[in-house]
Amino acid sequence: MKILKKILLIVFIIISIIVIYFGIDGYSLYKKSMAEKSLEDRISELQMQDSYTKISEIPIYYKNAVVAIEDHRFYTHFGVDIIATSRAMIDNILSFEMKGGGSSLTQQVAKNLCFTQEKTLTRKVAELFVVHKLEKNYEKDQILELYINNIYFGNGYYNIHDASEGYYNKAPSDLTLYEATMLAGVPNAPSIYAPTVNLNLAEQRQRQVLDAMVKYDVLSESEANEVKELQETL
Repeated sequence: MKILKKILLIVFIIISIIVIYFGIDGYSLYKKSMAEKSLEDRISELQMQDSYTKISEIPIYYKNAVVAIEDHRFYTHFGVDIIATSRAMIDNILSFEMKGGGSSLTQQVAKNLCFTQEKTLTRKVAELFVVHKLEKNYEKDQILELYINNIYFGNGYYNIHDASEGYYNKAPSDLTLYEATMLAGVPNAPSIYAPTVNLNLAEQRQRQVLDAMVKYDVLSESEANEVKELQETL
């Protein structure tokens, strides 16, 4: 029993040291990023772009599709989805690889606004400080708006406006359910799911989006089936 207690104590000390180390390292990276340019300035620059699209200018089904497939607890968590993050951490540990995954929409906004795409624990910790600031100072729909305006859709399109115009030659407000659900699935892996790269894989991803929307009650099964049937005719 004493040996077990000693082992647990040692494990606790080791974990504490690791947490403190990466906590300090991550905070340093966060401060460095904010010193280069404040979060507010980064957001202002993004909003001033001609291609910036307001959340009110997108169809509700595109908004629902993004949340359903990317972060279905977005409107209820505090910026980090503990369940999704825990699953991703276990997967990373079991695979002995920092593959990422489990990031909420807010975390993705923080990463894309302030950091590189490098997958390191230090960067993940630094993200959390930005996440806290985002969740404290912005409404959920404002954060979602930042997300759709600063995410890669493949083919050189870095926001929903350019992706909508580039793939379908129309404004985001005019996207059909088929087009909206197609685009909602692309950012997960643009090099694979962009419709101009591999339409078959893009439609497989689209079906995942539709199934998620049905699962989380933002789309009826009949509406989802109509889109799936439309895939067969295109």
